[in-house]
Amino acid sequence: MSSLALLEQMSNYSTEMVDAARANDWDRLTRLERQVASLRDRLGVEEALGFPGRPRQMSEDERKKKMALIRRILDDDKEVRVHTEPWMDNVRQLLSGGTRARNVRSAYGDPDVS
Repeated sequence: MSSLALLEQMSNYSTEMVDAARANDWDRLTRLERQVASLRDRLGVEEALGFPGRPRQMSEDERKKKMALIRRILDDDKEVRVHTEPWMDNVRQLLSGGTRARNVRSAYGDPDVS
């Protein structure tokens, strides 16, 4: 699969990730994130190997398409973060609140603290 085809698939997945984040569908978002990571790893290998004997030169149209795909992926990533960061902040607060409460109970000798 060419690097452009890999980027196109990554872009399609990143658009789906935006939809999943907007819908708070964290399971779907996680699955898509793994698929994008797999494609990213493949892209790195493809880019490093190039063609035997010499790196492949991209046409101007291919280069522009590649840049547009990368920009779209980055824009999608920004949109996903808009939806995931507040949720992650809530999780961090919930987890730190539980730890803080256990520490206070432990400091005052609560026998139920394990």
